[in-house]
Amino acid sequence: MSKITFYRDLYQQVEALISDEADVIANMANVSALLFEQLSDVNWVGFYRLLNEELVLGPFQGKVACIRIPLARGVCGTAAALNQVQRIDDVHSFDGHIACDARSNAEIVLPIMLNNKVIAVLDIDSIAFNRFDNEDQQGLEKIVRLFEDVMIKHGVVNL
Repeated sequence: MSKITFYRDLYQQVEALISDEADVIANMANVSALLFEQLSDVNWVGFYRLLNEELVLGPFQGKVACIRIPLARGVCGTAAALNQVQRIDDVHSFDGHIACDARSNAEIVLPIMLNNKVIAVLDIDSIAFNRFDNEDQQGLEKIVRLFEDVMIKHGVVNL
């Protein structure tokens, strides 16, 4: 199966899970579980919520994780501070990387927006170097946009 087909199918699964649910935390929990189950070579999938100018651990799948991450620190904090996807082929070469799980070698972090502000990030770690490519990024960005659209549809104003 091509990655384009894989992410199209994954998008449809996410849509079926979250489109009628207004609770953001419940949706984060189901999305992290689905992505953890469906993505190959990942060892952690979850959300960090932006609260009081720091990222705070939200629903996730994987080993225990860092609870709080300051803005602009590590891959997650950089993604949130810059409002830019961070796709890192080798986290060990990323200046300021925060190692919650020493087995992680690659990472992708996608900001989640509401009312033109970053409110959270989706963080995915992999044991494989160079795990995430442009097709992964595009597929995951569509899922994040869906997540944002569902929040807007249900009138979510904050986390």
